[in-house]
Amino acid sequence: MEESALEGAAERRELLVEALRVYGGRYAELSRSFAAHLGLYATDATALLEIIAAEERGAPISPARLGKRILLSSGATTSLLNRLERAGHIVRSREHSDRRVVTLRSSAHIQERADEFFRPLAAPMDAIVGRYPPEDLDRFRALLAEMGTAMDSHLARVNQDG
Repeated sequence: MEESALEGAAERRELLVEALRVYGGRYAELSRSFAAHLGLYATDATALLEIIAAEERGAPISPARLGKRILLSSGATTSLLNRLERAGHIVRSREHSDRRVVTLRSSAHIQERADEFFRPLAAPMDAIVGRYPPEDLDRFRALLAEMGTAMDSHLARVNQDG
């Protein structure tokens, strides 16, 4: 990369990372509020959001993948899933041709509660996103993906060395 393209990159990176950190804090607060709305532990609500999001993407999540996404051990993930299943918030099923693979799905009532909580946020967020050309949003998504890849690589090195 040319030196002129790198000029000011560190300052722009710091400003962007700070904005993302603030956004992340707000997202975490929204998750905590959602947990309170449901009367759940924050980690349980985070797991529910991951399960719902995976379903919405058309790729339901497995317990192992969920544990990786929310940074829990397999034992802690099992305890969490047991709580959510006992409460009727999720269902574990064996939909894969390999019957050992367990798929997690949210119950209809939890979907309704999530919609009730998040629906009022959709319109203002859509209005904000609607002000930007799709190609700008695509570039921003690509930027976030590349930054995420850089962080993943750094974490892999740190964890390997540590």
